[in-house]
Amino acid sequence: QLQASGGGLVQAVGSLRLSCIASGGTFSSRNMGWFRQAPGKERDFVAAISWSGGSTNIADSVKGRFTISRDNAKNTVHLQMNSLRPEDTAVYYCAKDPRTFTGVLKTTPRAYDYWGQGTQVTVSS
Repeated sequence: QLQASGGGLVQAVGSLRLSCIASGGTFSSRNMGWFRQAPGKERDFVAAISWSGGSTNIADSVKGRFTISRDNAKNTVHLQMNSLRPEDTAVYYCAKDPRTFTGVLKTTPRAYDYWGQGTQVTVSS
């Protein structure tokens, strides 16, 4: 299971740090991803990180503002969000790639098999 937290209401140009804690014993062998979904829109890729933390992929829409990191000792993946904009408002989901020990980072939701419950991020102008 995946449990996301850290969302909330923040003013534009503010920051938030999302966390996702995984239960079970396979976290350290799996790539992890963050996606977001705004009302009436599809679920979009935000960021992904390899199982070792050595590789990351950040969506162009958030590049330079968001970073993804992980702590395998704590079964946790983080999404640091800086310089937030109103268009970043969405429910943010963490997800786990079913493949193990691969450096290829997937950016489509269908590539991930376990999802957290989502955490709401609202950015006011």
